[in-house]
Amino acid sequence: MAQLFHRRDNTIARAGLAGAVMLIGFMGWAWDSIYWSPYTTRVNAPLDQPVPFSHRHHHDQLGIDCRYCHTSVEKSAFAGLPDTETCMTCHSQLFTTAPLLAPVRRSLATDEPLRWNRVNKLPDFVFFNHSIHVAKGVGCATCHGQLDEMPLTWKSHTLYMKWCLECHRAPEKFIRPHDEVFDMHWLAPPDQLAQGRKLMAANHVDTTGLTDCGMCHR
Repeated sequence: MAQLFHRRDNTIARAGLAGAVMLIGFMGWAWDSIYWSPYTTRVNAPLDQPVPFSHRHHHDQLGIDCRYCHTSVEKSAFAGLPDTETCMTCHSQLFTTAPLLAPVRRSLATDEPLRWNRVNKLPDFVFFNHSIHVAKGVGCATCHGQLDEMPLTWKSHTLYMKWCLECHRAPEKFIRPHDEVFDMHWLAPPDQLAQGRKLMAANHVDTTGLTDCGMCHR
């Protein structure tokens, strides 16, 4: 009886199987790397804006409170963006002819709002409420990073569900006192876990349903 396959075909078959496994593993690694890379997440990538606004200059150097511009952060799902009149409160007197601020002056003259490009954007199927997080003691820097050090604004975290769940599963790691929520220089104390648990009790933070799908997907 004639032999259908040459003996070397066994070696070729084994090499092919090994290569297929390696290829699948490489594709999985490549997909994971791309998924978590700044190319996809846009983390640490400043966006072009109609005006190159600097949080470092306005907040850290001039000491302007977050709530002066983001007026609804304590009472609404959205933190809000300042209208042109708010910007011109200062810039009607300061840097009145600066070329960088021409879009702001034009916005005031034409009554057309500036069209800012959103830096931190969640999918439409995700519900997020700024006010409840602020009320429970989650600081601005926890989600938005060190804005006081940003000459231009960029996203500091992926905002992926995995990242959100890290906080929802263990809020005591992140919660801070109410009077420190807007402090960009606040540092967690050595006994943060103990202090965080006390704040959770005081702020009525119940982790029972924090990881339920319906908490964020409504």
